[in-house]
Amino acid sequence: MRQPILADSVRLADDGVHILDRRVFPARQEWVRCATVEDVAKAIEDMVTQSSGPYFATAWAMVLAARESVGRREPLDHLRWAGERLIATRPTNNHQRTAVHAVLSVVDETDVVGSALAGARAADEQYRARSRALGAHTADLLADGASVLTHCWADLYLVELVTAARAAGKTFTFHCTETRPYQQGARLTAQTLAEMGVATTLITDGTGGAVLASGQLDALVTAADRVTMDGHVVNKVGTLGLAVAAHTYGVPFLAMVQAPDRLAATAADVPIEYRAGAEVLAAAGVTHPGIRGHYPAFDVTPPRFVTTVVTDRGPFAPQALAGYYQEEP
Repeated sequence: MRQPILADSVRLADDGVHILDRRVFPARQEWVRCATVEDVAKAIEDMVTQSSGPYFATAWAMVLAARESVGRREPLDHLRWAGERLIATRPTNNHQRTAVHAVLSVVDETDVVGSALAGARAADEQYRARSRALGAHTADLLADGASVLTHCWADLYLVELVTAARAAGKTFTFHCTETRPYQQGARLTAQTLAEMGVATTLITDGTGGAVLASGQLDALVTAADRVTMDGHVVNKVGTLGLAVAAHTYGVPFLAMVQAPDRLAATAADVPIEYRAGAEVLAAAGVTHPGIRGHYPAFDVTPPRFVTTVVTDRGPFAPQALAGYYQEEP
């Protein structure tokens, strides 16, 4: 089966990093060319790409930083600056930090460009491999014929979940929330599931509780931008309300993340990004100057509302995430 379009939405080329503009997809397939590290950083900040997109954009941007460092007296200083700039673009998700570390940890000053390129390629493959493992573990937890509610855009996690289910002979159906204000659920999740031939129903953001109460859903499954070591799930705003409703009506909530963040002991260790309220107003077509917008981009779901955190090493109860790192060789 051909991979969906969004499975390969960030690419390195001789003239820069090319990023599929998710703000206009699927109505248009437009690529934004980023010639410099700063161009990539702005593209991430401006929501040209989201979810795992910033991970890949950051990894390839570090190759741009290596190219930019040629001829500088202290090339590694430029790479470290680039890493700091990219990490700062979206503070809640730690994908950028992971990608920067993956490249910087292998950079060799005798061949900065070549070693940075090797590190970025390894980071790309590692993310995809871990996503495949995560998708397989999640598929194992869902029965054949399961009806799943999801929120926002789970990116490669979702693609690999569907791929693993098919390999296991299972079929799932999905309900997707629209996910305001950027409509990732409507434009990215529903579109990708449809591309993959999955039965998909789009619902408005206010419909999730009613659908969970109806008894027609078997699970709530979302990605997580970050999971703390004490089991708090940080994800796109709106996840908390769905998790509380799922808990109320006895629907299990599975949160997908490659690994819990060992640097975030509690939710207090995760900065929540507040984006400009104008993004909410613009999406709603509101123009009156007396109206303000309020847009926390993420919320935090306490562990009591989370059934299982699924990782690339398998499922864990939210209170038992320390076990993830005890499995390290």
